[in-house]
Parts: sequence; C-alpha cells; structure tokens
Amino acid sequence: MEFFREVHHAGLDIVHLKNVLTLNNLTRLCASISTTSPTNENEGDIYCLWGTFNVRREEIRFGVRYALINCPHALAWTVTFDEASQNVIIHCTIDKADQDPEFIDSIHAFVSDWSTGMTQALQGHGGSPVRRPGCLTGRYCTLG
Repeated sequence: MEFFREVHHAGLDIVHLKNVLTLNNLTRLCASISTTSPTNENEGDIYCLWGTFNVRREEIRFGVRYALINCPHALAWTVTFDEASQNVIIHCTIDKADQDPEFIDSIHAFVSDWSTGMTQALQGHGGSPVRRPGCLTGRYCTLG
C-alpha cells in the first residue's frame, strides 16, 4: 500500500531539504517519532508509534529515503521535492495490499505528522508553504 501527502513550498532548495532531513532531526520533523539514537549519519534506532526499529537514511536525487530495516511490514518513506508542482512529497509504503484498519490509520497519522512537521520546519526557507486542496485538507491520499 502507498500513502502520501503534499506540502506546497515554492522555491525550496533541495540541498537545504536534505540538510533538514537528518536522523537527529526526526523527532522535530515527525510527532510520531519519540526518540532517535543515530549510530552514524545514515543509520540508527528510532522509537516511534509502532515501537523501536533500526532506521536507515539514504539521500536520493530530490530528497531522502528512510527505511525501517527490521519492520515486519517493510515500512519505508521518502521526503522529496517535486520542482514541477513545487511540492514536498511525503510518500510511505508497506509491503501488503491489505492490512488491519487500525494499522492503516496509524500510517495515515504518521504521514500526516510528517506533513505538519515539514510545513513547520520549512517556514521561512525558500518561500511560504501554502495549504492546497486534497491531501492537506484532512482527506487522506491512499493508493493501492
């Protein structure tokens, strides 16, 4: 299954975005993540709404990909910038098409927390975030 949110943020610098998306910043960027214990710049442990997991961070072309290495659902997410739409895209996936509704709701909350955190973190950097219809109005965007 796939879950996503978009945050409009015109003129965002991708280097700045990547610098914001460090393991040390995860608790400030997502309220669903309580603690982080990085072992190096790109790996460590987090405690989040589902428990404790090993997390791996990887810089990709337009942002950062995170994976919960020992998650039984292979949960991974990316935070990237789409230059055409000028949106930060939070995209989260799991390895099953059907899941328990409570777990699905918790993933929606996780992605929503990321959207809120990115909006707050990027205020004053490269333009102003603007709420757009659809993904930011309380409707959940789910594909799959």
